[in-house]
Amino acid sequence: MPSLRDLAQLVRAPAALSVPGDVVAGAAAAQALDRRVPGLAGASVLLYWGGMAANDWADRELDARERPERPIPSGRVSPGFALGVSAGLTAAGVALAGLAGGRRALAVAVPLAGTIWAYDLVAKNTSAGPAVMAACRGLDVLLGASQGRTVRAVPAALTVAAHTYTVTELSRREVSGASRALPAATLAGTAAVAAAAMAGRRSGAGARGGDSSGGGDDRSHPDGANRWTGSRAGPGWRALVPAVLAGWYGLQYGAAQARVAADPQASRVRAAVGAGITGLPALQGALVARAGAAVLGVAVAAAAPLGRRLARKVSPT
Repeated sequence: MPSLRDLAQLVRAPAALSVPGDVVAGAAAAQALDRRVPGLAGASVLLYWGGMAANDWADRELDARERPERPIPSGRVSPGFALGVSAGLTAAGVALAGLAGGRRALAVAVPLAGTIWAYDLVAKNTSAGPAVMAACRGLDVLLGASQGRTVRAVPAALTVAAHTYTVTELSRREVSGASRALPAATLAGTAAVAAAAMAGRRSGAGARGGDSSGGGDDRSHPDGANRWTGSRAGPGWRALVPAVLAGWYGLQYGAAQARVAADPQASRVRAAVGAGITGLPALQGALVARAGAAVLGVAVAAAAPLGRRLARKVSPT
């Protein structure tokens, strides 16, 4: 029986800190921040872990040559066990999505699960791989939006998908190293993603019944304070939060890519991929804050430094 550490490495457990923010960003944009969000976020984490286990199962022969330290080629986890873990986590994720969000959530969770498996089993090593992985993350954002005005979350979904595209392109060169042109291109993409997260209209507090100033009729807060922004006052400092968090995201992930551009060896590419994974909560936080939930956005972004700390113990790549 594999140890908990072996399983954590199989599913890249710390990297899951980058996942709940997708759902929160989608819910905030769709004005659907409510009691269903934690369940949908949990479903998203299960689907992510299932996809990671499926990834290692599908890559077991390649990893035996290129990444022999991973759980399956090292013999710490058998291929059959990894496949069972993946299938079980995927089924649990879809089931939890249905329990938390009903048919509307299932309408997104089922295609999301299918896209994850399609990436792992078919698309990963093709030219379509980055686009398929980007679609996974975009659908994850829409899972959070499934309980509200889904169309309003499309810009956030596209922003997260664009970020994911850059990370996936880099990840394809984790073993061989990259040309200098690749990090230059992904760095330009990161700058565009950060700018997109800063731009756009604040769409309100993200929760039904509130407005952007926190003065809406929220019966659970009779004094008029908005539960997500934490204040009744006008925008004030909260208007700066999206730009600050998006800038933080761009600086952290961008710096790692700049180091690859200077010296595109494999170890630096892996470090940039790790920075892209662990830095994603800062981008998600910017999107949440842009939707009007500044305090919640800061809370989402706080997962970024925690993820970097945990990545020293269990690799996110």
